[in-house]
Amino acid sequence: MKPSKIHPALFPYGGTIGAKVRCVLALTGYVGSVPEVLVAYISSILPSPLLATDILIDPTNPDHAQTQLRTVSVLRLHKLATVHKSNFVRLLGSVSPKTWTEVEPKLRLLLNL
Repeated sequence: MKPSKIHPALFPYGGTIGAKVRCVLALTGYVGSVPEVLVAYISSILPSPLLATDILIDPTNPDHAQTQLRTVSVLRLHKLATVHKSNFVRLLGSVSPKTWTEVEPKLRLLLNL
């Protein structure tokens, strides 16, 4: 498991028990003896307006082609979760180095670091 990779994985529902397979961006490698990965949620439902910590991913943009996403999506960095390695379905794609450089400052903004 490597940061910057996109995987379908079981992502927990907010405010209720359960999870559903959703695309996520790995923010870390495996952490701990369990092992788990810190991930951010990717949604094909575009909010209006976008948050300052959101990153729009358009698969028709050559910079986003390697994501392998089928539709315009948004990386929602405020929707974070730890996911056990057994809950990852497969590797889908990855974000470009350019997009990955946008992630860190937006996480710092979100977490007031």
